Amino acid sequence: MVTEVASCTFDRLELDSGATLAPVEVAYETYGELNGARSNAILIVHAFSGDAHAAGEGGWWSSMIGPGKAFDTDKYFVLCSNVLGGCRGTTGPGCINPETGCPWAMSFPQVTIADMVRLQRMLIDHLGIDKLLTVSGGSMGGMQALEWAVSYPERVASAIPIATTARHSAQQIAFNEVGRQAIMADPDWNNGNYYGGRLPGRGLAVARMVGHITYMSDESMREKFGRKLRTPDQFEVESYLKYRGYKFVDRFDANSYIYITRAMDTFDLTQRGALPTLFESNEARFLLISFTSDWLYPPYQSLEIVKALRGRNCDVAYCNLDARYGHDSFLVEVEQQTEVVRGFLASTFREAAANA
Repeated sequence: MVTEVASCTFDRLELDSGATLAPVEVAYETYGELNGARSNAILIVHAFSGDAHAAGEGGWWSSMIGPGKAFDTDKYFVLCSNVLGGCRGTTGPGCINPETGCPWAMSFPQVTIADMVRLQRMLIDHLGIDKLLTVSGGSMGGMQALEWAVSYPERVASAIPIATTARHSAQQIAFNEVGRQAIMADPDWNNGNYYGGRLPGRGLAVARMVGHITYMSDESMREKFGRKLRTPDQFEVESYLKYRGYKFVDRFDANSYIYITRAMDTFDLTQRGALPTLFESNEARFLLISFTSDWLYPPYQSLEIVKALRGRNCDVAYCNLDARYGHDSFLVEVEQQTEVVRGFLASTFREAAANA
């Protein structure tokens, strides 16, 4: 598997807020090789806490990306970039504001899912790719896949949104707000101006603990932890959550947490019209996947999108996979996903080649 770790800088990016970022940098990785026709490119878009390192050792979706896997790098050219507002090489609140010489912190302009996708489109243009074979991701990645299909339908042959939604429910917004409040309540947050000093690690760790609970299912937590004790005065699940929370502090920026969750909460395709009308003339193929035990992004939200697509006679397949691990199923229960995605991609590639 050929891997490239790279970044590129663009002069400017106009945001939905009316603000302009100038310049803006995007970090990305690629796997596999682009064919002569440039027709085998797949964009993987990551979930909230992910980054550009999607495959290979330590890659967040290495179970799905690689030789012979669902996104087969022997056949396809796979790329993934860190999102706008992130903290792993793409411009975000922890980066230096060129006008002040100091980190942006909370003066960073608010970003949207559409802004993230706009920057991805600029990257695709930079790489000389006219049309993606597919764009795929789970959770927030699924939102980006939908945004691609709505905003740039001519640039995608297909989309694979997984465990996602066209807009957050009140419950989903509520969980994100608890995380944001935990960060802002940390005395070390300092209104976001903590760079060079003590990090708001306690608040960010608590935010991650809350989020991690929502990613799992009751069954998977019961199976993994039950009521087992780690020490005489601490349950195993308590120890696990603390470990996950403080590990997260080592790799993620608290301000990015605030900005990215806000982008997720404000994402709402229906603000541009009824869902069916958004896919009025869309010729892309769609594969939507949900999981039976996912209570954070429950199957009914995927079904709303499927219904809208079918209402406009779009080419759409839907699979609600039986899974035990809740929202995290798209990361850990890959056997069924692999078979479904592999077949969908193969038929999409054949169809694209026939129509070329």
